[in-house]
Amino acid sequence: MTPGRERGLTALLCAAGAGLALLAAGRSWATVRAEDAITPLTQNLTGGDLGGAAGALGWAGIAGLAALFAARGHVRSGVGALIALFGAGIAYASAAAVQRPNVLSAAGDKSALLNIGTAPAVDVNLWWMVSVTGGVLLAVAGLVTAVRGRRWPGMSARYERAAPGGPAGEKAAGEAPVAEDDPSALWKSLDRGEDPTARTNGRR
Repeated sequence: MTPGRERGLTALLCAAGAGLALLAAGRSWATVRAEDAITPLTQNLTGGDLGGAAGALGWAGIAGLAALFAARGHVRSGVGALIALFGAGIAYASAAAVQRPNVLSAAGDKSALLNIGTAPAVDVNLWWMVSVTGGVLLAVAGLVTAVRGRRWPGMSARYERAAPGGPAGEKAAGEAPVAEDDPSALWKSLDRGEDPTARTNGRR
């Protein structure tokens, strides 16, 4: 596998992990039912309601994905280490968010009725596992970047030859001037965005 293709697959893995974490953050992770409350109630709590750390780290993973393309060498390896930490943080925060004390605390913040002598039931669904899976994928992508990223090509490598200070720019600057009475020179100057009459006016 070429370094460029390896970088692309790792970027897809990173995007998938961050995307799963962000997708899951807006879904219901737990349901709290208080049947014996003064007024029986049911609350659905999303990942954001239960702390929101996983979603915030998912956005950080998206930012790390952009840096993965922009950085090079040891800097890219450092970015990979950060992405791995983001992924591990998502997995940990997701698992901690659905613990019963945290769920009841978040539900109590939304309704004081849960704090008045009730014994609410807590049901946890699988969306938090989707977030954990996203964190694992993000961590794997970060580790691969940290280990292999130094040999991957940079995002701007294809543009270096066309840079003003690059080899192409030096060649253009070193070209012999074309005779001003050559009709083709007028077309070339127009293509470059130059005003062919400026030099004529300058001689007057």
